[in-house]
Amino acid sequence: MEVVTGAMGSLLPKLGELLMDEYNLHKRVKKDVEFLRKELESMHAALIKVGEVPRDKVDRQVKLWADEVRELSYDMEDVVDKFLVRVEGIQQPHDNTGRFKELKNKMVGLFKKGKNHHRIADAIKEIKEHLQEVSARRDRNKVVVPNPTEPIAIDPCLRALYAEATELVGIYGKRDQELMRLLSMEGDGASEKRLKKVSIVGFGGLGKTTLARAVYDKIKGDFDCRAFVPVGQNPDIKKVLRDILIDLGNPHSDLATLDANQLIKKLHEFLENKRYLTIIDDIWDEKLWEGLNFAFPKRNNLGSRLITTTRIVSVSNSCCLSNNDSVYQMKPLSVDDSRKLFYKRIFSDENGCPNEFEQVSRDIVKKCGGVPLAIITIASALAGRQKMKPKCEWDILLHSLGSGLTEDNSLEEMRRILSFSYSNLPSHLKTCLLYLCIYPEDSVIYRDILIWKWVAEGFVHHENQGTSLFLVGLNYFNQLINRSMIQPIYDGTGKVYACRVHDMVLDLIRSLSRETKFVNLLDGTGNSMSSQSNCRRLSLQKINEDDQANPLTDIKSMTRVRSITIFPPAIKVMPSLPRFEVLRVLDLLGCNLGENSSLQLNLKEVGHLIHLRYLGLAFTKISKLPTEIGKLQFLEVLDLGDNHNLKELPSTVCNFRRLIYLNLFGCQVFPPVGVLQNLTSIEVLRGILVSLNIIAQELGNLKRLRELHIGFRDGSLDSYEGFVKSLCNLHHIESLCIDCKFGETSSFELVDLLGERWVPPVHFREFVSSMPSQLSPLRGWIKRDPSHLSNLSELFLLSVKEVQQDDVEIIGGLLSLRCLWIITSTHQTQRLLVIRADGFHCMVDFHLDCGSATQILFEPGALPTAEAVRFSLGVRVAKEDGNGGFDLGLQGNLLSLRRNVSVFIYCRGARVGEAKEAEAAVRRALEAHPSHPRIYIQMRPRIAEGAHDDDLCEEWTDF
Repeated sequence: MEVVTGAMGSLLPKLGELLMDEYNLHKRVKKDVEFLRKELESMHAALIKVGEVPRDKVDRQVKLWADEVRELSYDMEDVVDKFLVRVEGIQQPHDNTGRFKELKNKMVGLFKKGKNHHRIADAIKEIKEHLQEVSARRDRNKVVVPNPTEPIAIDPCLRALYAEATELVGIYGKRDQELMRLLSMEGDGASEKRLKKVSIVGFGGLGKTTLARAVYDKIKGDFDCRAFVPVGQNPDIKKVLRDILIDLGNPHSDLATLDANQLIKKLHEFLENKRYLTIIDDIWDEKLWEGLNFAFPKRNNLGSRLITTTRIVSVSNSCCLSNNDSVYQMKPLSVDDSRKLFYKRIFSDENGCPNEFEQVSRDIVKKCGGVPLAIITIASALAGRQKMKPKCEWDILLHSLGSGLTEDNSLEEMRRILSFSYSNLPSHLKTCLLYLCIYPEDSVIYRDILIWKWVAEGFVHHENQGTSLFLVGLNYFNQLINRSMIQPIYDGTGKVYACRVHDMVLDLIRSLSRETKFVNLLDGTGNSMSSQSNCRRLSLQKINEDDQANPLTDIKSMTRVRSITIFPPAIKVMPSLPRFEVLRVLDLLGCNLGENSSLQLNLKEVGHLIHLRYLGLAFTKISKLPTEIGKLQFLEVLDLGDNHNLKELPSTVCNFRRLIYLNLFGCQVFPPVGVLQNLTSIEVLRGILVSLNIIAQELGNLKRLRELHIGFRDGSLDSYEGFVKSLCNLHHIESLCIDCKFGETSSFELVDLLGERWVPPVHFREFVSSMPSQLSPLRGWIKRDPSHLSNLSELFLLSVKEVQQDDVEIIGGLLSLRCLWIITSTHQTQRLLVIRADGFHCMVDFHLDCGSATQILFEPGALPTAEAVRFSLGVRVAKEDGNGGFDLGLQGNLLSLRRNVSVFIYCRGARVGEAKEAEAAVRRALEAHPSHPRIYIQMRPRIAEGAHDDDLCEEWTDF
């Protein structure tokens, strides 16, 4: 479903479905449906052309016509969906306990079926008349859809091509030379001990947040506590203060009940005797800063640092009133750095520009004015995967960019650049991007949740029959990253798990959303709830506490609303659920619906929402699901994650035959017998607990399952055998996470069964196990057929009995492995493990903790791509075996390290002096490392103050 085409994308297939014989429509009704289908197909093609024209060049009459058709498509889909829901509800199996009852149910069903056919006939007739009126009006007024400029072909690759923020051209010089000098991080004098504030100021898109983040990552290890908190426009000072406290490491449960003054006092007390680093990003209001400023102790003389970023010079000056403070004026990139960044994004090499593109590249870069956001956005629109775009398309782009970016016209020209990139998106990506305006500014938007909402909204369409809609949506998400319309957020393994929207992109899509009536936004500004009569999607973010009236009361018709996303502050204004007749998406993530909540939303009313596809109840503190939820026969996504008091599912969940995603992670749910076997459409099942063999066997019916997170709670061999047998039927499984709460003997039984009776499919990519186990299954899988683990990229074995050198080398040969975590549960591991240079070629995150019985040694050239490394050192073993003492091969090695190195030094059985010697040697080697990674060294057990070098470490254990 494209934004400019309304519901056309999902409506047209449904009209085709209506023409099928199974619905037995009257001949005249079928004729009308066929007329509608052909007419709408023609309009759909025209509307796609409208969407490809830059919005400032679309004629007003065309906009009005497009609005009418779009609204008509929504109404038409609502009519068809209501008919399909009623008819399919009648076709559900009914109780056959008696022939009389069966005959009665059949007669009632036929009566309802006839009534429904009459309803849809009348509705289609009315829609047809309305559509004819719209077409006639278009012809009378000679509405002509313009031919758009030929769109630039966009790189269709699906992998994120973004570099880490710290690799941005020019960032190192600014960070290390200018800003670090202003922060006075290098000196030891009295002035360096006082609180130092620096405000970074510059117009949007210059990279203020990127620079602040780079500095934060470099120096945060030097402070007792640290926080990085975005603010943005229209902030809630209480939320900002709470976020700072939580980020600093003070997540008290009473924070939500405190007012602003109490939060300021608590923050001040918390920081009084600490050396702190705080970055407050994107401040727009001097008054907000005045309130925040009181919270930070000024005279603790511990060398604290406070950094702010803002676009407004007067705000930056108010942040830096002391003689010890500094304003850092953010400058555009130099011409040289701008060109390097542009070339690197397009050609993957700053010197790779062909001669014929040299001049047009220089002209485009010049118009970008040294603004990184503009350069990356334009370069992403031109980037190609296999074949260089014709030069004429570069010329078209150049002429559309206007006069070029300067500080005076930065906002207007930046919007023009972003609008150009938006206009060149395919229509389905435009819709998906616009949908992001439902989120507040600076939100961390979790990838999987977003994609599942796209699926439920109908934005994602099958490319091939049988293809997972989630995987298609994942392609959409990755393409938006490739085109630099959203900013990726990486986890510790280098995998994108979430995204952010730059505030200038958010401004653009909010403006477009208002224009196309795509989302109605309630964000506390008082002017967002427009076009209430055409309200299709609601995003309830914040309410003004001074407002007594419910701002939703002005919405004329809740019956048209298809989607509601509520953020916790706005839950108070949520209307009763039965008013939403065609609701497809209801997301209440994080809203308190528990027994101690002041708001008691009646979840039983969810049963009235028969069109619902997505129900988000994660972190809502619910303890029970009503049986009425079983009425949601069209439900595709049910997210119940992290509701710790939820212990059971109603048996009516067995009605969810269309359910694709079920998240029970963090709950304590054991499903009733017979429920799982009916969820035949399920692809993702997280957090399911198993205590009976019959439940384990039911998993074998879930033939489409791609991700399974399962926990065993009985430890019986029968359950394990049933589970492994089921696993052999799951040919699409990509990710398997197993949790077992029983002893080693029981766990080893499951591990042995996996090794003997199951071979992972070739697309298997993630295996996580927290149960005590051997590495024998992994050895067996690899030796039996290495190709079956050729796509394995993440391996977490969190309680392994022993690790041998052969195991390290076998695992190191896995060609796609990017993340490895192995933790041993006993001390039977080989005394010396060598990480060789001929393995682990794709490794990004390496964690090998083998306790006190082992020394780990890195060969020159080992882990060539690792960004984070965690490993253990057994002091006594290293000392006794004489394998180079405490030289672990760290110095001048592991050259890709950019995040952190963690070393667990096990000193049990060694002298205190030997433990201190080991720590000093490791620290020296890491501090001399050319990448200067963050260093974390943990002594196990810790050495107490006052311990003598000759004491045994056990005597000073401090647990």
